[in-house]
Amino acid sequence: MKKHILAGVVLALISGQVAAKTWVLTDADSSTEQGNWQISSAQLKLEGEPFSIEQKVLHGGKQEGSKVITVTSKDGLTILLSPTRGMDLLRVTGHGIRLGWDSPVNEVVNPAYINLESRNGLGWLEGFNEMMVRCGYEWTGHPVTKDGVIYTLHGKAGNTPASKVEVIVDDQAPHEIRIRGLLKEHTFKKANLETWTELRYVPGSDSFTIHDVLTNKADYPHDYQIIYHSNFSTPILEENARFIAPLESVSPFNDYAKKGLNNWATYGAPTKDFDEMVFNIKPKADSNGKTVAAVINSKGDKGASIEFDTHQLPLLTMWKNTDTLKQGYVTGIEPGTNYAYPVTVEKQQGRVKQLQPGQTAEFTLTYSLLKDAAAVQKVEQRVKTLQGNEPAKIDEKPIAVE
Repeated sequence: MKKHILAGVVLALISGQVAAKTWVLTDADSSTEQGNWQISSAQLKLEGEPFSIEQKVLHGGKQEGSKVITVTSKDGLTILLSPTRGMDLLRVTGHGIRLGWDSPVNEVVNPAYINLESRNGLGWLEGFNEMMVRCGYEWTGHPVTKDGVIYTLHGKAGNTPASKVEVIVDDQAPHEIRIRGLLKEHTFKKANLETWTELRYVPGSDSFTIHDVLTNKADYPHDYQIIYHSNFSTPILEENARFIAPLESVSPFNDYAKKGLNNWATYGAPTKDFDEMVFNIKPKADSNGKTVAAVINSKGDKGASIEFDTHQLPLLTMWKNTDTLKQGYVTGIEPGTNYAYPVTVEKQQGRVKQLQPGQTAEFTLTYSLLKDAAAVQKVEQRVKTLQGNEPAKIDEKPIAVE
């Protein structure tokens, strides 16, 4: 048992940080794969908030071979992510509250069973059920075909298995846990992008942080886009639940969303035949570029918030999909470098970013489960402070046409 626990452990003193133990679960370069694996604070003889970390390999159906890592904290959160699906977050739970949603896609679909170009570039939807999925990085947004190339819905990152996966636990209290994964978007003559994703979690906390570093490894400049498609449903989403954020402006994504502009920030009950409505937001931020967005339930005693840096992610998309429960009753809070229009539109309107050879871009987001009225009120007050006395500008006309 002890050999299994310590297999792959590396004792390291990270520069400027405390000593930590590292387990390499996957490494394509050395053909390393730990498969089913687990560790706990008890096994490591660590005091403080009890926790466990476990990787399972799934079997059956289209999830055959998919991997799920579960981080469990006794008095905090349980976080599930999938190295097979771009290191994306499947769901988060704590205090009887779930961050995530119920998609008709009820398996952790292995990307080997997904054709992104099917349904005219909408194949991405055949695996879509995550709480947070990275849309990017080579491109994102709605599908479009240009010069014979199909730019599929929301890019490839969410369907890219990690080439390397590491689990890191600090030796010293509070024993921060870091789950790191390397995503490669390598195509001969086209792209050479690599992203180190990282989940950071302190056991017992009601918040966690995503810290990603994107690098252009090529000898030529390359465009990039990223939207952090973060999705929430019951018990937070319900009739009269609210979206809140400090806003410079908001506009409808298309003419259909324009019909819902008068009550765009309030949600309805599950409604049959409700097509998705999307709203483009320019958030307000503090002097350091930091801002927050949240969805809170009707009573104001539970919710979810996302803090992010507008220097890194200057734009925000709100996705309102209050269809039936079986069809997918869900809302998305989506910080990004761009909106969800096709990459051709985003490039034409100047919202596509570019990395020079060897250049990196970093993205840091902190997610919080708001477990009670006090936690909700704290976020509401911050939004109110950032908004100030200047009301948001409401634009009735979509800024682009697909």
